[in-house]
Amino acid sequence: MNELLNPVDARDPLAESYRQVRGFMEALSAALTPEDQAIQSMPDASPAKWHRAHTTWFFEQFVLIPHMPDYAPYDAAFGFLFNSYYEALGARYPRATRGLVTRPGAAEVSGYRAHVDRAMEDLIASADEPLRDLVVLGLHHEQQHQELLVTDMLHAFAQNPLAWRGDGLAVLPGWTAPRGAPGPTRFVERPESIVSIGHVSDEGGDGFGFDNEFPRHRVLIQPHAIADRLVRNGDWLAFMQDGGYRQAALWMSDGLSVRSAEGWDAPLHWRPDGGGGWLCVSPGGLSPVDPELPVRHVSWYEADAFARWSGARLPTEMELEAAAPSLPEFHGHVWQWSNSAYLAYPGFRAAPGAIGEYNGKFMINQMVLRGSSAVTPPGHARDSYRNFFQPEKRWQMTGLRLARDL
Repeated sequence: MNELLNPVDARDPLAESYRQVRGFMEALSAALTPEDQAIQSMPDASPAKWHRAHTTWFFEQFVLIPHMPDYAPYDAAFGFLFNSYYEALGARYPRATRGLVTRPGAAEVSGYRAHVDRAMEDLIASADEPLRDLVVLGLHHEQQHQELLVTDMLHAFAQNPLAWRGDGLAVLPGWTAPRGAPGPTRFVERPESIVSIGHVSDEGGDGFGFDNEFPRHRVLIQPHAIADRLVRNGDWLAFMQDGGYRQAALWMSDGLSVRSAEGWDAPLHWRPDGGGGWLCVSPGGLSPVDPELPVRHVSWYEADAFARWSGARLPTEMELEAAAPSLPEFHGHVWQWSNSAYLAYPGFRAAPGAIGEYNGKFMINQMVLRGSSAVTPPGHARDSYRNFFQPEKRWQMTGLRLARDL
């Protein structure tokens, strides 16, 4: 990948960003076999080679085809196979059965990526500002899929009994979870205030923000106290030992139904060690549950029940964003569930055309998460970022911090 761009183009910051982001995707998949890259362990997940191909399709479909008249698509059928959810662009292969697509193989996907990268090299060199902005969107889109590639493969590997035996099965060999601050949790009081929420152009390194982070607007935040660190595995073990998964009064009705149907009694990827303790499957393999690490792979329903058990609540997304600059462990550990439904900000307008389907169409039946996780790609985290998932989902690196009303 170091030879992707010529020395003149490499002096262009956008060309360099393109090379780095695309190269990082390939580095993430380097340890995966072709068989690994084809697996889909559940409908929510996608095969690794699909992530590699879909992010390439994004550049081909939204950048190259409309803006490079002499561009020759790699394979016209890929538009059907690797479209994710863009209805305006026509029919697409069903998400739940992406694991049945054995062809193209991982090697041909590599060829597809190289074909598109060569064309993008030429286009970036002459792109105007609006087109450069579209390329930046494509890079952040690819970074989203880099995190998904890791968590989707983690889910797949966690189904493999080799992971239970601790034979070194790992998505990211050598990966270790980052440690947080030691000591007890403190609640920091925050007074009533009116604050501005939403993206500011100079917050990130390239000034980028997704459409759902706009427009910036003012909100009233009530007096509250917010925890100075994330909930730990040790805290969660106490919840489990107190019968938290069995206390119906702690759970939302829908959550109780999902918990019962799926048999939840611990976070996802936790396994009994046979001696009364617990093991956890992580991107680095199997290891004992460390009570001092932030808990991860819990659903909103579990997080909400834990907060109620603790005599607290989940913070709103506005409280999290307002406090983010002073909150330890806000980035780089787990995505933090908020108590806010995923809705449009006042004045939100989707972009015209197919690209306008990016986020707005999902603003229903989901909850917002803030911060970033231990597998969020470098340069992809910012305080105004609005991640979102349905409340029962827990295959992402999702955790929580607590808040209290004053």
